[in-house]
Amino acid sequence: MKPSRLFVFTMLAFTQPALAADWQALPSVAPAPKDNPTTAAKVALGQKLFLDPRLSATGTVSCNSCHNVMAGGDDNRPVAMGIHGKTGGRSAPTVWNSAFNATQFWDGRAATLEEQAKGPVVADVEMGMNSLDDVVTRLRQIPGYQDEFRQVFGGKEPITADNMAKAIAAYERTLITPNSPYDRFVKGDKKALTAQQQRGMQKFADAGCVACHSGPAFNGQNGAGTGTFMVFPAVPGSAYDAKYKLAVDPGRYNVTKQDADRHAFKVPTLRNVALTAPYFHNGSVHSLDEAVRVMAKTQLGTDLGDGDAKDISAFLEALTGEFPAQNMPRLPGTPGKTFVY
Repeated sequence: MKPSRLFVFTMLAFTQPALAADWQALPSVAPAPKDNPTTAAKVALGQKLFLDPRLSATGTVSCNSCHNVMAGGDDNRPVAMGIHGKTGGRSAPTVWNSAFNATQFWDGRAATLEEQAKGPVVADVEMGMNSLDDVVTRLRQIPGYQDEFRQVFGGKEPITADNMAKAIAAYERTLITPNSPYDRFVKGDKKALTAQQQRGMQKFADAGCVACHSGPAFNGQNGAGTGTFMVFPAVPGSAYDAKYKLAVDPGRYNVTKQDADRHAFKVPTLRNVALTAPYFHNGSVHSLDEAVRVMAKTQLGTDLGDGDAKDISAFLEALTGEFPAQNMPRLPGTPGKTFVY
């Protein structure tokens, strides 16, 4: 029987030596698809849409509510909270460097940023609009958006769900955090990492973490293809399974209905991971040191001592990059009236 891809990744985690680690710096520009080239005007429009709570059923929740670009790109909550205080079962992943993900969402159900941007606005526990048509209808009632969409996309009726998603995705592709201490180190600045961080970098490779968390975004992918998924926990039976309810969510199985994908999740980026606690798909672990220990045990079958966990955590802290300034725009108004929510 041919081994599954998930099995191969698990075996690599145990066998891949440190010298095989391919340390790559993060690019400063994300590639854009041919059908959605990045322009300054489109990015500016996308930023407004990303920040506008009027895209939600109650006028209270924006994309930024769960993916705060003034912080780590998430909401630092165990699970995201949408309209009327509703919560889902998964933690909001960071939007920073999401342009380098080959797939979006924890279960990889969206292939592109454009596709992903259409999901939350109509998700019942997120922004709660009844349909994308309702979102479009609301946007068309805002004069400023009529003008901006026409300038960016042209056409007789430029406000469409596809164009909304394209604008948001274009903005998200600018959310890149290069030039971290790690990036400077791999480019030749050997003083960019402390001695502890360098020890942690070596231990990160020696333990086998690089088998999944590889590439410039430490997510096992280079921005193309089908993404990298891993069963979690891959080595079941530890006390962590019950303590943190790790085996409750069926993960990618909900998308594919394939048994091999049961409890499989997209390998998340480790960029800026020091800023995005709590950790894992269910936000169950509240400290980076503990997350490192959990990963070592449940994915690699290894018990890490406190010293090793702290060294690896110190290295992960060196993945915090430079955040581009976010100048908050004025949102287009509805002069003399408002929406009835």
